[in-house]
Amino acid sequence: MVSFNGQDLFSSRCVWVNGPVIVGAGPSGLAVGACLKEQGIPFVILEKSDCIASLWQKKTYNRLKLHLPKQFCQLPKFPFPQHYPEYPTKKQFIDYLESYARKFDINPMFNECVQFAKYDQICKLWRVKTISPNGLEVEYICQWLVVATGENAEKVVPNIEGLKEFGGEVIHACDYKSGEKFSGKKVLVVGCGNSGMEVSLDLCNHNAQPSLVCRSSVHVLPRDFFGKSIFELAMFMMKWLPLWLVDKILLILAWFILGNIEKYGLKRPKIGPLELKNTQGKTPVLDIGALEKIRSRKINVVPGIKRFSCGTVELVNGEKLKIDSVVLATGYCSNVPFWLKESEFFSKNGFPKAPFPNSWKGKSGLYAVGFTRRGLSGASADAIQIAQDITKAYNEDIMQKKQKISTL
Repeated sequence: MVSFNGQDLFSSRCVWVNGPVIVGAGPSGLAVGACLKEQGIPFVILEKSDCIASLWQKKTYNRLKLHLPKQFCQLPKFPFPQHYPEYPTKKQFIDYLESYARKFDINPMFNECVQFAKYDQICKLWRVKTISPNGLEVEYICQWLVVATGENAEKVVPNIEGLKEFGGEVIHACDYKSGEKFSGKKVLVVGCGNSGMEVSLDLCNHNAQPSLVCRSSVHVLPRDFFGKSIFELAMFMMKWLPLWLVDKILLILAWFILGNIEKYGLKRPKIGPLELKNTQGKTPVLDIGALEKIRSRKINVVPGIKRFSCGTVELVNGEKLKIDSVVLATGYCSNVPFWLKESEFFSKNGFPKAPFPNSWKGKSGLYAVGFTRRGLSGASADAIQIAQDITKAYNEDIMQKKQKISTL
């Protein structure tokens, strides 16, 4: 990496990177970095926060655990410690990621927020401009750009009528840590995905009174089946059976273990859980205790929201509820369209246009990792392919330069 002073020494500089620039120091970016390190390829990781895996460290609730068994969540070339439980805690996963960065000597450039990245057609290079909190601007020049900001870069806050007039506390799930401060309060949780379910369960455990908004249909599956992960079972069946049949079996098992959940206000989609995940990216809820609270009416499932007013929410069925606080478990989105000046590889929603398994490589040295909607295992598979492809291109580039020198 070579640095050049710009016109204004105190406000900007230009840096040549003799390898790829990786945007994002979450698990996906770290995985690419580790695979490149193994091949001896130099790289720079840019991270807007002050730590690795900032989503995990700063924007998750305290009780969070990995929803899938650890063998499906480990990054390339570094398994989880044997003493870790099957579903590691938030702290254990962060410790694992920090150990991963230390093992492969990965040192991201922290507090560098990418303003834009664009491909210079004249120079045939990528230009990546960042700004730090002190106002310093840096432009990184490179041949390869790896987008590793992931599927969950920015929170989604829906525009709901009257929410600004509600008057009580309104937070997104990324700012929720524990239900302790909500003890004795009536809390409306908007969104019935894994986060919404688990936040509602946590609120229950802290003596709050949660109401869970379930506007659309949702698949709820047991996390385990007789001591075995339902996900692990599904992956095993997928080796031998077609997807539609695996979906049928999963739904039969869910009915056998969980019963008919529709009578509690949780409508199942017409499409099976795996097909829905593959086609629309909607993850099924893996139940870890919320359904029991729903059955006992300690979690009140309600339909969609019509509007808010002072201290009250009106539902689409006309019912009105008095509430004290609102937690928006309304998910996240990609932030790629805000900074990547490119429209051929990425779509307007910030995901690669090409479906899995062809979503990792674009043109002109552009790559994407962590956008497969297949969790950490998908990101790891992407990282290995990307590192192999860049290594090949890097070595070919060196050979071409050597041949040019030898002809002089």
